[in-house]
Amino acid sequence: MNGGSGLAGRLTGFVRALREQGVRVGTGESVDAGLAAEALGLADRERLRAGLAATLLHQEAQRPVFDQVFDLYFPRTVGAPVPEGDAQVPLVREELRDRLAAALAGNDAAAMAQLAAQAVDSLGGYGDASGSDGWSAYQTLERLRPQTLLARVLAGLREGQELREGQEQGAAFTDRLAADEIRRRIEGFRGLVATEARRRVAERRGADAIARRAVAPTADRVDFLFAHRGQLAELHRTVRPLARKLATRLAARRRRAARGRIDLRRTVRGSLSTGGVPMRPVLRRRRPGRPELVLLCDVSGSVAGFAQFTMLLVQALHDQFSKVRVFAFVNSVDEVTDLIEQGRADPEGLSSRILAQAEVTRFHSSSDYGTALGEFAERHAAALSPRSCVFVLGDARTNRTPPNAEALRAVRDRAQRVYWLNPERRSAWDTGDSAASVYAEVVDMYECRTAAQLGALIGRLATV
Repeated sequence: MNGGSGLAGRLTGFVRALREQGVRVGTGESVDAGLAAEALGLADRERLRAGLAATLLHQEAQRPVFDQVFDLYFPRTVGAPVPEGDAQVPLVREELRDRLAAALAGNDAAAMAQLAAQAVDSLGGYGDASGSDGWSAYQTLERLRPQTLLARVLAGLREGQELREGQEQGAAFTDRLAADEIRRRIEGFRGLVATEARRRVAERRGADAIARRAVAPTADRVDFLFAHRGQLAELHRTVRPLARKLATRLAARRRRAARGRIDLRRTVRGSLSTGGVPMRPVLRRRRPGRPELVLLCDVSGSVAGFAQFTMLLVQALHDQFSKVRVFAFVNSVDEVTDLIEQGRADPEGLSSRILAQAEVTRFHSSSDYGTALGEFAERHAAALSPRSCVFVLGDARTNRTPPNAEALRAVRDRAQRVYWLNPERRSAWDTGDSAASVYAEVVDMYECRTAAQLGALIGRLATV
């Protein structure tokens, strides 16, 4: 185990790993965590987990990351799982499945934790047979296939329950409830397998290395381009809290911007009460108008998740701007402002509605930035004004078509500010069919791969 010896070294490594995962832990919280660990001791692991969470975390959304890191630095056990009873050989697949079905039916948490450890030990190892090079949760679950036990467990539950006469009409509803509960237990078992695999690998390679590579990040640190459906759904749930935070930040910037230069005449007049000494400078009050915000979003392929989240976030911030207009494109541009407003009730289906109801494609379904930018500059120039702040969202991959930087330059000349947010890593810019450097010569381009980066950029770049 890396991070030093003893409880202090283990706790130091634990705090460092949390910081690397984006959890803000200060010196004060670290000291409090040390005092809590000293007071709680190591005998009751779950009590220690609760105590450290109370001292180190500020947001409930950080708890999943905390639990994963905690399991690495304060594992339930070490080494291979202790076999049950007198069994001295690894359990075979069918025996594991039989025992798991019984544990799922009885909701036996202790048995499921033991079976998860035995399943990883028996089915998850890879490499040299005499001493495994590692353990894989994916391999374990593919071989064990716990999701296929649902029907068996439900059948066993039905056999153990005798339906009284007249209850047949409610039996289907009861079965649905039971099925949902068994699915929840299976999902919990899958999480136990993942935790056990990480623990075993961490013993060999060090908790620090596994904490950096194998801990699932919080929703705001998930890469837009690689987020799966569940992570995108979690991102959608963070839109409103992030919007509230950004609204507060933008309102504070607007209040500061309202403070103008010193009004010399009023300052001198006010200094008469202090013998001519200007103790309280009087500032001229500026009345900056709210800016107009324009989004131009590529909604093709994997970029669609990034564009969809940004559109919803900006719509939630509409009170901070005098006007918000949203345009989407693949190879043709169409305004989708009304669709975004309607999509607040069902954010997950927003991309499909845009593709179905808006005219964003023509002749083919591949993105064409040059054509889209030219069409926007020609047909929608009236949406731009000297008060407009324009955000272009896209990976700048032109599919080998002309980039048409002149059209982007025309947009820049009509607006107050134009920024390009690129969801790809900076190291991938200008590789393959990317024209990032061509567009970056015209407008400022920023890497924007996560919701955390997006919130920081909008809060910093949006004009007030």
